[in-house]
Amino acid sequence: MDKWLWAARFYKTRALSADAVAAGKVEVGGERVKPARGVRVGEQVSIRLGPYLQLVVVRALSERRGPASVAVTLYEETAESKAERQKLAWTLKHAAPVMDPGEGRPTKKDRRALEKHRGH
Repeated sequence: MDKWLWAARFYKTRALSADAVAAGKVEVGGERVKPARGVRVGEQVSIRLGPYLQLVVVRALSERRGPASVAVTLYEETAESKAERQKLAWTLKHAAPVMDPGEGRPTKKDRRALEKHRGH
């Protein structure tokens, strides 16, 4: 499993792909799998990459990592998964920025308190 994920270019290294599988971020048919599990053509694999969840169907197997043009032929993303991923990307892009209190530019009140503390 980790070798196929690496060859399909979901992860940069085999170690990262093995860690993701062991952490439960990869499922086959709704079941958690181990890094050494084999992959079969036609299986549906769900992969969580950050906030995104990709559902892909295995189309081919590969033992080696090749160019990206070859890696794309190893899987096919479902239409529902692609639509959900694009919807989430749009939502994240257009969401209001999160500002934690105390970060960024000080308010007028903060500036006055700072000047009072400094004795100005």
